[in-house]
Amino acid sequence: MNPHTTPIYFSHELRQLEQKARDSGATDLMERAGLATAELAHELLGDKTSVLVIAGPGNNGGDALVAARHLKAWWHKVTLVFTGQADRLPPDAANALAAWCTAGGELLDAIPESGNWGLVIDGLFGIGLARNLEGRYLELTRQVNAMNRPVLALDVPSGLDADAGQTFRAAIRATHTLTFIALKPGLLTAYGPDYCGQIHVDTLGLDAPALLKPAGWLLEQGALAAALKPRPRNSHKGLLGSVGILGGANSMCGAALLAGRAALKLGAGRVYVALLADDAPAVDMAQPELMLCSPQRLFELDNLNCLVVGPGLGQSTQAVQMLKQALETELPLVLDADALNLIGADSELQTQVKDRKGGTILTPHPAEAARLTGGSTHDIQQERVVSASMLAKRFNSLVVLKGAGSICALPDESWFINPTGNPGLSSAGMGDVLSGMIAALVAQRLTPQQALLLAVYLHGAAADERVAQGIGPVGLTAVEIIEAARALINQWLYRPSPSIRSRQTQPAS
Repeated sequence: MNPHTTPIYFSHELRQLEQKARDSGATDLMERAGLATAELAHELLGDKTSVLVIAGPGNNGGDALVAARHLKAWWHKVTLVFTGQADRLPPDAANALAAWCTAGGELLDAIPESGNWGLVIDGLFGIGLARNLEGRYLELTRQVNAMNRPVLALDVPSGLDADAGQTFRAAIRATHTLTFIALKPGLLTAYGPDYCGQIHVDTLGLDAPALLKPAGWLLEQGALAAALKPRPRNSHKGLLGSVGILGGANSMCGAALLAGRAALKLGAGRVYVALLADDAPAVDMAQPELMLCSPQRLFELDNLNCLVVGPGLGQSTQAVQMLKQALETELPLVLDADALNLIGADSELQTQVKDRKGGTILTPHPAEAARLTGGSTHDIQQERVVSASMLAKRFNSLVVLKGAGSICALPDESWFINPTGNPGLSSAGMGDVLSGMIAALVAQRLTPQQALLLAVYLHGAAADERVAQGIGPVGLTAVEIIEAARALINQWLYRPSPSIRSRQTQPAS
């Protein structure tokens, strides 16, 4: 049974869902969406009364028209700018326009030069937009962004690709986004988080997973932390597993040591760090609990539960040999950094990865993902979910495509988006820390999938916790993430807590 509760759908899947809902008798989805919008807008307005509503030429505009009608009935002063043509509206939106006019509403074709609006409702374009904004629509977008007022976007901020999180030349920057039926990937990854503000989900009374089985899910603390079990008092280091870290070539020992420290402080019983550097230290004076050894010694150990290969590995002949040796083991592997670069450049290594019997976890950032696919970083970023899923299938591996809204993809074509994290993670060593965290959880008997999903969420949550404490995002360091992650995982063993706020509107009777 999938423990995750919040599904994510692509635009084409949302259209299927809407059709299935209508076939089941839910013919009032626009009325439900408009009422949900009006209720949230009323809440956001507080003691303010004036609201600017921008209604576009399609069904997103129809949702805005319904919301405007309710707000007017609740004695709000509504200024409505309509950008469509009445005779070209879809049927539901045409009905919404007629109802607005019947209620005495006025239509403007441009934003007035002045207005003391407490909120702007963006109903210009929804998930159906598939072209760059231009002309009148581009100018409206720029006007709204220049207002410096709270903005509530309907379903998705106008101009944002609901599937990929990229912008169609420009997009409205919302302070709140009310998305209908279910989450869309573009709200959560790439540029989406920069444009959406606070995300609210209203299912419109539909049980989306019952209508259409989702492949995508939101990572959520409660479901992930359920994999953690309090330790028995009779614990010992052997029970808590052993992690091996292979990397640390000349001038890059720090990367492997960071991964080792993360594994140690996330609970692994023993951590061995094998450094390739000619002048490798014999002990980590800042973390003497780590057991430093040669690469040859690492492969002689018979008590490892997980192996990380790549942090500071380099791309020497020795690095290639060590990577091949690691791929030949049946240990769960976390492959990061130069291990991924070497694999991307060598078809033999690619075959080895795909044919492995042990669990394999790949942790590329977009540039590394591009090397693995033979494409470009731009291509990866334009379709982050698709790219991560393609890598998972191609290499028969679990994959996390790092970045804003990290994508975790599995070989069975399911995928997850992580909502935690902030720009403080954009500094050296963060990926090394994530690799060590994943390995520590695998060593403590979580499945590779559980370990990957929990570590990715925890890694971002640790950064969020540091920022909440006033540490970062500017200047946040990888070492500080380790300490915060350790504190959080201990809290979560006893106190799970919620994620994205959810709203629920009952169908109109």
